Amino acid sequence: MACIRKRRGKYVVDYRDGAGIRRWVTCKTEREARNALIDKAREARQAMHPVVDPNITLSAYAERWLREIAVTIKPKTQKSYGLALRLHILPTLESTKVRMLQKGRIKSFLIERLHQGKVRTVTEGEVTREVRLPLARDSVRIIHATLRALLNAAVDDGIIIANPADKLGRGLRLVVNAKTRQEEVKAMTRDQLSVFLGAARNAPTAYERRHYPLFLVLGRTGMRLGEGLALQWDDVHFAEKEIRVARALSGGRIEKPKSGHGRTVDMSEQLARVLLRLQVQRKTETLKRGWSKTPEWVFCTEAGTLPDESRVRKVMRKTLKAAQLSMHFSPHCLRHTFASLAPPAGRVTCLRTATARARLDSTNRGHVRQVAAAGQQGRRESARRGKW
Repeated sequence: MACIRKRRGKYVVDYRDGAGIRRWVTCKTEREARNALIDKAREARQAMHPVVDPNITLSAYAERWLREIAVTIKPKTQKSYGLALRLHILPTLESTKVRMLQKGRIKSFLIERLHQGKVRTVTEGEVTREVRLPLARDSVRIIHATLRALLNAAVDDGIIIANPADKLGRGLRLVVNAKTRQEEVKAMTRDQLSVFLGAARNAPTAYERRHYPLFLVLGRTGMRLGEGLALQWDDVHFAEKEIRVARALSGGRIEKPKSGHGRTVDMSEQLARVLLRLQVQRKTETLKRGWSKTPEWVFCTEAGTLPDESRVRKVMRKTLKAAQLSMHFSPHCLRHTFASLAPPAGRVTCLRTATARARLDSTNRGHVRQVAAAGQQGRRESARRGKW
């Protein structure tokens, strides 16, 4: 039966939840304890029937959870969760029951990862020893995100009532604030973009030059790398000077774009000429290589298949080196570059597209709509004439 006990100067609410599992809540004052007792007694009257064994271990539940989410998340996300569990979480918490995971233990676990979460083997002469080094803060953020997602599922399954991993990211400074995130955005200047595209167009090998149209598409439309690689010729409308972004390549699979829906982007005169030339070259390549038909993909390998994202990144690094530009630029930086160099008449619209994750309040949303409507025609004309 639920009751309140005083222990070490604090009040402990002892009760059983809807699943019959005994739980405790510690309060500072007797009034807080009585209010908590009323709330917990109300919750206990709502019987819970967990889908899985309430005493399941974290290891067993993680295996079940990874199988369930495989059909709802992208392969790259599933791989990230799996690595975080296998390399960091399960070696420490494998045998712990899910319902016994408390906020304090999870916090201590994350702090330990920040201080000495990485093991490196160091050889000094004939002596080899293991040294523990701090884990990168971004890596710990991924570990925390994995735990939080797993425990959210445990709440849905009725194993626990609340997620003990919630609200730990900000306290441990794992969450990047908006100002810092903005400072980390990397975009090329107009001159840097021109030098980069020139180096890609005049690369020493035919394989590297093959990537020039792709880099131009990313820099002139603001597409993500996966969206550019998944373009098909049916998406390119030369008469209207538009490109339809309808899908994205992610982890070797064709998915919907990150926003969950397609969109249409403008195509400049320069980009239209390059893509039209590429289409002619692709038909010639089809005859030369004896393919049964022209590949439907705008950008394909010499075998007519979809390119690999990692190889595109490797080519970009070579091109950056040849152009004597900073190596911190990535294909995604071309998306930020597009947002920063877009014609002024449509800059707000471009920025809204390029930073789709940012939330706007009602005042800003109204301003965006007004500016977008007023500058739509000017933006299209500037983009089509290739003025930027």
